[in-house]
Amino acid sequence: MTVLAAPRSHGATTPWVVAAIVVVPTFMEVLDTTIAVVALRYIAGGLSATVDDGEWVLTSYLAANAIILPITGWLSAQLGRRNYFLLSIGVFTVASGLCGIATSLNQLIFFRVIQGLAGGGLQPCSQGVLLDAFPREKQGMAMTLFGLAALTAPVVGPTLGGWITDEYSWRWVFLINVPVGFLALTACYLKLHDPDYLTTARLQLRKQPFSFDLIGLSMLVIVVVSWEVMLSKGQEWDWLGDPFWRMQTLVILFGVGLAGLIFWELRHRNPVVNFRPLRERNFATCCIIIFFAFAVLYGASTSLPGLLQSLFGYNALRAGLVMSPAGLFSLLSMPVIGLLLGRGTDARWLLATGLLVMAAGNYWMSQMNLDISPGQVVWPRVLVVLGLSMCFAPANVAAYLYTPLELRGAAVGLLSLLRNEGGSVGTSMAQTLHERRDQFHTLRLGDYLDPFNPAVGSFIDQTQKQFDTGDPVASQQLAWQALENLRQQQASALAYFDCFWIFAVVTLVLAFVVLLMKRSVAEKGTHVGGE
Repeated sequence: MTVLAAPRSHGATTPWVVAAIVVVPTFMEVLDTTIAVVALRYIAGGLSATVDDGEWVLTSYLAANAIILPITGWLSAQLGRRNYFLLSIGVFTVASGLCGIATSLNQLIFFRVIQGLAGGGLQPCSQGVLLDAFPREKQGMAMTLFGLAALTAPVVGPTLGGWITDEYSWRWVFLINVPVGFLALTACYLKLHDPDYLTTARLQLRKQPFSFDLIGLSMLVIVVVSWEVMLSKGQEWDWLGDPFWRMQTLVILFGVGLAGLIFWELRHRNPVVNFRPLRERNFATCCIIIFFAFAVLYGASTSLPGLLQSLFGYNALRAGLVMSPAGLFSLLSMPVIGLLLGRGTDARWLLATGLLVMAAGNYWMSQMNLDISPGQVVWPRVLVVLGLSMCFAPANVAAYLYTPLELRGAAVGLLSLLRNEGGSVGTSMAQTLHERRDQFHTLRLGDYLDPFNPAVGSFIDQTQKQFDTGDPVASQQLAWQALENLRQQQASALAYFDCFWIFAVVTLVLAFVVLLMKRSVAEKGTHVGGE
């Protein structure tokens, strides 16, 4: 067991001022992954494109973001974390403005790529700054503050995006970042400094011959682009049933590229993607938990608005209002979790409790029906978001507790990548699961809907009387159409409830994965690196 002194930062800026500064860019970047979702149809219409083509606005951003996340440790080491953070904020802000004034879909996609490349550095850098700014016994509170931005943004994103799009224009979804970004850039320029250990490491790195892992970066691009396009277009292209072999080609590229990337990077002296933090058991376990927990969050956050809008008739704003109380409870709970961690509570038990609460919330939603009121949707959603709020800070404390300082930059980048990719997987899988289960339930419900079923005959007779227009044939057709509409409605509802049930099972299994972790208590004044 190696005990390292806590890093010291230059300057007299208090940790709370640092926290207030760095969580703003994080919130802004995470918000941009969800705020544009509800505006896609408006973007496509405004730029004379199809909705399917408009989805590349999301895919391009996520792919560019995912390329940068695992190499932020290398970029921070080369440029200095403060310099890289400032550069990321500046480019992200300018790119956001360019997205807002784009005149064609191709322009918008190009600017979104730039925005994603710049935004990829914001989460890892801000998380690293918080870890260094707070002493060891307050690491839980530091991760709580980071969690406030990382968790609140995807919750309020659809609601805010819907309101901005309805009241103003889809362009303001991007333009809103410009004033906030410049304020954050100014504050970070004035207040942030690199800690001593990063300054020393950078000076030592400058003395060595410059080497860049171009092969590793090339394989990373192939893996990430293949992965994001698979997730984005998988259901549209029928996954491995794609007759044009687009999906099959992407799967092969992804599999071969990932194997080659891991093989190459583990043997490279200066890898662009450092997988070595995954050798530490706590970090690897937390990566698995965070990946699937965020997949569940984004999957549920995609499925619930779809349920409310398609079957309950809610518009985007009203659906967002039903979901938004969960964000308030998340804000209230996270400081409590931070205090518990600061008082020596083992992060594992808080993490397991949060996962169980998430499982309970998803199971509750799986038991809903089409006769519920808005208030009966609010509380299950509160449990899901509350559970993840209870998981976030403990998972981050446990993940980095045994990670050596020299690997922290790479570890933060990897965990941020898996957190984002978990969200992408959850969104894609929720869509696929719903469509496949919708088909299943439509067929199952149709097994009993025939004229020889007395209940069906009674329904048709009663409904035909309601549609009586003097034409018996037309009235009968309308009655059968009403029955078909009910079948489709019930099949879609059952498919959504199946999604929530699967999410509940996933989070319940994750609660047992916590048992693989080591004791995770942040002790005052020390940092444990190694066994």
